[in-house]
Amino acid sequence: MKKAYYLSALIGLLCWFIAAQALAAPTPKERVQETVDAVLEVLRDQNRDVETRKADIRVLIGQRFDFRAMAQSTLAQNWRTASEAEQDRFVSLYARLLENTYLVMVEEYTNETVEYRNETLRNEKNAQVDTAILAADKEIPVVYRTRLKDGDWYIYDVIIEGVSLISNYRSTYQQIVRREGMDGLLVRLEERTGCADGNC
Repeated sequence: MKKAYYLSALIGLLCWFIAAQALAAPTPKERVQETVDAVLEVLRDQNRDVETRKADIRVLIGQRFDFRAMAQSTLAQNWRTASEAEQDRFVSLYARLLENTYLVMVEEYTNETVEYRNETLRNEKNAQVDTAILAADKEIPVVYRTRLKDGDWYIYDVIIEGVSLISNYRSTYQQIVRREGMDGLLVRLEERTGCADGNC
């Protein structure tokens, strides 16, 4: 009887611990806000020069964006036919391209307010966070799509004014691969990112 009591108490304690961990885990909205606020803090810091700001923002983006998932989604069926080396190179180049694209967007920031709005759970592992950049004369909607990976939420797509970063590149890249193969796509990305000869 005593053994059964201790077993029940142990199971109850374990369930409480798991529930407490789940409650303590950051939500998708909290993770997005944490990253965006950190990026804005870098932009506001007048003590950092332009190149330092860019480098610091790249680090922040790299910590929260799941570039491999973004690369797979962008290449679609071409991902499965690419070699492992081609996949790895594409992820590296595509990450740099997306970083550059995101940097251009945030560099246009001139002390606007970012408002964090709805968080929508699409299923157990996917969520959407709606935000908006509020300027004096306009509002720019920015949607972050996130996925649960290793117990944390990572961004796998950004939709700016209704345009998805992933969808924006997918059709173009499919056409390039069809005409020039993966080699041709990688060469084009190296040229566009300035990452030829393994510099990135």
